[in-house]
Amino acid sequence: MSDKIDPRTRKTRKAIEDALAGLLTQKELHKVTVQEITEIADINRGTFYKHYLDIYDLYDKMESDILLDIGMLALQLEELPSNEFFKHLIDFIDGRRTIFQMIFSPNSTGQIRARLTRCIDGVFRKVESEKQHIDLNDDKLNYRTYYRSQGCIAVIAKWVNDGFKESKDFVVSTISELDSNTQKFIVQSSKK
Repeated sequence: MSDKIDPRTRKTRKAIEDALAGLLTQKELHKVTVQEITEIADINRGTFYKHYLDIYDLYDKMESDILLDIGMLALQLEELPSNEFFKHLIDFIDGRRTIFQMIFSPNSTGQIRARLTRCIDGVFRKVESEKQHIDLNDDKLNYRTYYRSQGCIAVIAKWVNDGFKESKDFVVSTISELDSNTQKFIVQSSKK
């Protein structure tokens, strides 16, 4: 979100977004009402419509914002070793727990999760392509980085769906170890 937004507006939008995110952990998007959101966010309907056309507009804007934030984070972190990359990514997710509970909820449309996976896959593909001097569109590279990104997302989803039960350090360590082994396999099999 833009830093030029008035603090009250930012606070109101966050309350609305958190309300929708919380509701989406309990029910599907098409079953959520503006009334439910306004009650949880403690605002009136007029305030909701001042910011959003409807629930789908709110969801689309939330999706765009989180994907933009993740994309920017991924670009900043792409040159870091994987354990550092994952530390920053897990810190980012931990700071937005409600949003990520929504993303990984069975009630989610799955669109954000799929786009999040594509974003991480794109970073992995770009880095591996540059490291190994392989064409970015190489089929083997694409399948391997897709597998790698799916594994990372699966670990993150488990952590989120388990209610952030394990420590961030545990998750970073686990995902880094699994990713490191996958990355070693990719490098070894590329040399064959």
